[in-house]
Amino acid sequence: MALSRTIFIAGAGIGGLTAALALAGKGFRVVLLEKAERLEEVGAGLQLSPNASRVLVELGLKDRLRLRAVTPEAVCIMSARAGGELLRMPLGEAAAERAGAPYWVVHRADLQSALVGAVSDHPDVDLRLGATFEDVAPHARGLSIVHRSGTIRRSDLASALIGADGVWSTVRQHLFPDVQPRFSGLIAWRGTFDATQLPKEYTARRVQLWMGPNAHLVAYPIAGGRQINVVAVLPGTWNRPGWSTPGDPSEVMDAFAAPRWPPPARMMLAAVDSWRKWALFTLPEGCAWSKGPIALLGDAVHAMLPFAAQGAGMAIEDAAVLAKHLSSDAAESAAGIAAALKQYGHARQARVRRVQRTARQQGRIYHFTGPLAIARDLAIRALGPERMLARQDWIYGWRL
Repeated sequence: MALSRTIFIAGAGIGGLTAALALAGKGFRVVLLEKAERLEEVGAGLQLSPNASRVLVELGLKDRLRLRAVTPEAVCIMSARAGGELLRMPLGEAAAERAGAPYWVVHRADLQSALVGAVSDHPDVDLRLGATFEDVAPHARGLSIVHRSGTIRRSDLASALIGADGVWSTVRQHLFPDVQPRFSGLIAWRGTFDATQLPKEYTARRVQLWMGPNAHLVAYPIAGGRQINVVAVLPGTWNRPGWSTPGDPSEVMDAFAAPRWPPPARMMLAAVDSWRKWALFTLPEGCAWSKGPIALLGDAVHAMLPFAAQGAGMAIEDAAVLAKHLSSDAAESAAGIAAALKQYGHARQARVRRVQRTARQQGRIYHFTGPLAIARDLAIRALGPERMLARQDWIYGWRL
């Protein structure tokens, strides 16, 4: 019996949507299962460095994103201890020329909307909302995928199943039930404010990274520059799953109290009317990426701390590499599909592990206190903008 040319993807987040487009572009029929009845904004802003934007451009999303994304002029590294800017790392045209692709900051909902638009326009992608993946079993023609929509339970044939369903992945639970998310001890708080609320020096087209004692914050423009996205990261014990729990503003302001934090940082925090928080969970390094014709992608296999701004980027890269391996001539049989998925994991493991470790290390550096904070600030100033940007080349310069 001929192997099915249909691939099922569980999860229509950034990674799942990108994978659907990439696989459809290689001639597969893709069924995308999303348990939510409608796709809504979860989280506010994303940084898409050139390694990620390059993939999206190659998938034909440039025109859909060009008017929604913001190209920041610089990343400004700020120190609470020093009271202001340590270094300004040029982005904009400089980063685009260096890496061959733009550096974008974008509202997650805008990126999701662009991806959904492209998926909806593609004749070989079937996006099913309100459809929950339930089970998978071997079949003579590949896999039998069991999923539910409301009270209707059905089974479909597929050659492969991709779990792009996040850190609490149901697909991963089926494959590797012993692999469980770990709470990092950190909580991320996010909010936005209208760019007109503060003077222009606070809302310029730049990414601000404020480092301080046991906490840090990141701020950058989204929605075409009309809003500023703010993320503050603090230690804490609250560790419920979820991405959008309402938070008490006083907790944030108390953590960023004067005199440890200077007025510019506190002004941005005070401008946020409504905070949402999520506990930061990670997965242990070395999680297996596939088992037979089933594979994992994005946070489902390598959920990481956000301190390298590469969570979405790594999922987007995963999608491109996955499609490349599955499109090979060898992936025409059940054994070939399994081998291609294994090769996909091998191709991604070393890079993703390095990014995970970089994110952990940067998080520690951001939160230094006392003499370590002084040494950090001196080292950043000594490096200078060009050398600081060059340190990102291994991330930004990635190509398929």
